[in-house]
This record gives sequence, C-alpha cells and structure tokens, in this order.
Amino acid sequence: MRRIIQHTYGEANVLQQDECLDPVLNPGEVLIRVAWAGVNFADIKQRRGGKATGTFPFVLGLDVTGIVIASNPNSAFQVGDRVMAFAKTGSYAEIVRADERLIYRVPLSISLREAILFTTVGILSEMLLTEIGQVKPTDTIIIHSAAGGVGTALIQLALHRGVKQLIATVGNREKIKYVQSFGVEHVFTYDDFAENVLLLTNGKGADVIFDSVADHVTRKSLDCLANYGTLVQFGNSSGSAGELSTTDVHASCRTIRGFSLGTTRQLDPNRIKRAASHILLLLENKKLKMPMIHEFQLSDVQEAHQLMESRQYQGKIVLRIGGDECGS
Repeated sequence: MRRIIQHTYGEANVLQQDECLDPVLNPGEVLIRVAWAGVNFADIKQRRGGKATGTFPFVLGLDVTGIVIASNPNSAFQVGDRVMAFAKTGSYAEIVRADERLIYRVPLSISLREAILFTTVGILSEMLLTEIGQVKPTDTIIIHSAAGGVGTALIQLALHRGVKQLIATVGNREKIKYVQSFGVEHVFTYDDFAENVLLLTNGKGADVIFDSVADHVTRKSLDCLANYGTLVQFGNSSGSAGELSTTDVHASCRTIRGFSLGTTRQLDPNRIKRAASHILLLLENKKLKMPMIHEFQLSDVQEAHQLMESRQYQGKIVLRIGGDECGS
C-alpha cells in the first residue's frame, strides 16, 4: 500500500511517499481502506517536532473515513461498513488500523467526503462547547481562528445551540466575509477584538472564549473575559504559549479550562462517542456545512501542508486517498 512517511522533523519536504506491506490486524482493532484523510494543525506540529512523540519513521494524520476491510470475531464492525475513525498509527495511508473504541459508522445518507470534513473538527468543537465551555444560549462567546476548520464547526454548533451573541476573530481581514457568511455579525482581527468586545458588552466582557491561538491572543482574551467567565484553551497555533497569572482568575472568579482531543483519545476514548454521534446526526440532517474545501491527492501532501502553514485558506484541508473507489 501507499503511505506518506517522514524520517526526520522539518519542513513539508520531509514528507515522502513510499510503499509498504498492508498493516496486520490486532485484537480490538479494525482495518480500514481509506477514502479520505483530514489534514489538521496537529499534523503540522508533529511534523515540525512540536509534539516530539513517537519514533522515526512515522506516518502523520489523525482521522479517516473509509470502508472496513477486516475485523476480529465478535467485533461490532463488519467488512463493508462505512466508517469515520481515528487512525492508530497515522492516517496518511491507503489502509489504516483503528481502535474499535474510536470508530463510528457513517449512515448511507452521508458521503465519506462529508464525514471527513467534521471528523476531528466537529467532534472537538462539540466537546468544547458542551463539556468544557458548557455554553448556554444566553452566553456571549468569542471564537478565535474562526475561519479555520474548528472555527467553522464551532460557529455552526454554537448557533445550532441558540447562542445569540457570538463574536469571531480572524488572522486577517480577507477572512472576515467567509465568517460573516454563517450569519456572524461581529468579526474582528486578533489586534482589535478585545476593545470591541468590551464596547459590544458595555464593559462586561465575554462569558466563554475559545482560544486555539495563544501567544498575545490569550492575554487580550483575558482583557475582555467577564467575571465568572471561562477561557477555554485548546491549542497554540501561533507557535507560542500564552501567559497567565493567578491574579487573572482569583479576584474575578474566572476559570481557565484546557482540553486536548488527542489526550482524550488516549486516556478516555469512550468519552468521545456522544460527540461523534451528535455530529453524525447533524450531518444527516444537513445542519453542518463546510463552504471551503481544499482537496489534495495523497502524493500532493506537501502542498497541503504548505497551504495550512500559509494560513491563506478558509475551511478544511483534506487528502483524497481512495475517494469514490471506497464508496464516497
């Protein structure tokens, strides 16, 4: 089978295609012939060495959609099942292994292409909103990096939950129209959002802020986080951590909550099932959309990574691996 492998940390050119034997099925696993794989910012961090986990060589990638081609006796999955899943040892490959606890059936009414658009970003966003941020319709919320995959999903899920006051931020003004297309009235840049949030809320600030950027964005978020508010920190796409102080929370009764979908997949995989089921239900009912989709062939993975690193994109980046051959 074909796969994308890297032997060292570095720029996108360290990603190389090769061929290897098909993976061997182990207990508690399923083999999936991949139709589509997502490209996520976590892949960029791992490729550069920011996560510094695993041993060389390794295959990047978190999520896939495809067709089950092998399963164990008494497995809940059968050959031919259409699924979305988190791959066990990287998703940039034609066939992957997946833990049965991290596999979810895709109804026939949802294409495998549609499902990959929200496998990671949809599940992550649903858990951020409901479990971590515990967002209520009456909350004023801020979604940073709103034009990316997670931002696109967070906006739609928040609006679906009835949130009335939603404020979004983007890295540059060229992305504002994309975010406004979802019905978001107030969209600012990372440089000017804090003062505008305070103006919009008469000095109160936002009740919940979702921050995957960190660096100075975290400090500016704290400048406009309401008393008793929650800052949800789930990434640092800027490459720099945000700085916090105990004085940021105790007198104002504010909360800082962190979340990692990667950690949750490792330590508590069953916790993800509810969110996955909800995302599939919304997709089946046509309640989620991804207006901007950037498709690349597996052999063009370097270009996919370069586009993500450029930040000159909106929506979701995906790799077409099996595509229609897998029943998408």
